[in-house]
Amino acid sequence: MSNPIKIRAAISLPTEFEFGEVRPSPSAPTTPPPSLGALAAFVGTWSGGGFNTIFRPDSATSPSPLPVPVVGSDNVLELNLTSESLTFSPSLGSVPNRGSLQQGDVFLNGIPYLQAISDVTTPGQTTGIHVEPGLWMSVPATTIPAEGPTLVRMASIPHGTTIEAQGTSSVITGAPTIPKVNITPFATPANGIPPGPVPPGTISFASQTATNQGTPRIPQDLTSFIANGTITQAMLDDPNSVLRNIISKQTIISTTVISIATNPSAPLFAGGTDNIAFLTGDPTITLKSPLSAPPPKANAQTLQMTATFWIETVQHKILVPIFKLGQPALLVKGPASIPGQPVPTFSLTPPVEITEPRQITVTSTQIQYSQTVLLNFNTLSWPHVSVATLVPADPVTVPPSVWN
Repeated sequence: MSNPIKIRAAISLPTEFEFGEVRPSPSAPTTPPPSLGALAAFVGTWSGGGFNTIFRPDSATSPSPLPVPVVGSDNVLELNLTSESLTFSPSLGSVPNRGSLQQGDVFLNGIPYLQAISDVTTPGQTTGIHVEPGLWMSVPATTIPAEGPTLVRMASIPHGTTIEAQGTSSVITGAPTIPKVNITPFATPANGIPPGPVPPGTISFASQTATNQGTPRIPQDLTSFIANGTITQAMLDDPNSVLRNIISKQTIISTTVISIATNPSAPLFAGGTDNIAFLTGDPTITLKSPLSAPPPKANAQTLQMTATFWIETVQHKILVPIFKLGQPALLVKGPASIPGQPVPTFSLTPPVEITEPRQITVTSTQIQYSQTVLLNFNTLSWPHVSVATLVPADPVTVPPSVWN
């Protein structure tokens, strides 16, 4: 992982815009903004990096120009070391949703965001691979349907897909247990994909073996990456290992877990994905397939998305240098547990002079996520997995209490 991209873009509302309901009279009471719940941590700009894997369709019509040509492959496995910026705008306030005969009105609250991800796999070369404007929304408990408080992520992807993923949040003590994730493609079940983890892979490809040099893969030769530990077999076997490696050497006090899906498990049943015609394909064309499941008639249709966000409170021990009263605030970087890990910067203004370096304990917030998108093409479902670790892009102000 390399230095994060320097992006400060955001979705900005007009300065005088304030979300609310149209009242029947000026004297009618207004509804205060509902709680954001777990979304309250989404403030400001975050930056960092991670790892992305995606199988892309390949054909004689538009073959990928690989250094060592591969004849007859219907896919290319693209691997990306990524640099990311994730910017949250101020919350929307009270967003009225009108009920009907059985269900009263509810008020949502939410946060606009803009995500930008670049490929930094080749040193000195940066390529934008993903941009995503969207909204995180907090939905209160309802009676019809009978659901508790939920969170929704609504996003638009320039490739021609929109998603609506709903789920819940919880808080745990300490570090999260991050499960394994599998990128191996599989035959799409005839009854669709159930919510939850991706089914065990059934059809692996030579490109999934890091030491194979002549396979349909970008980068094709991973020798140098294996040598310096930036792309390894462990990462191909389980991209979530990138996240676990970082937190394995951190002290994490607590974690808020947000789990969402476009086809969530009961009692949730909303959400979904929509694709442009190019991705969905022509339903009148029937592909011949030896598989038992009906062959998908798609170019690269987004079938579903599941994602987990871990919002972690991380404890750090940092060394405060010599400081004299009246100096500008000190900026001290947090420690890195592994090479290349994004770390926060702390802004310190000691209330007394520091005559010799002194160690203090501070905390910061860290966002980790793992997302799996299932793409349907060439009669299979292909897991597209993205993981990242993000820290505040701006200095974290150390509170006065740490000097007591």
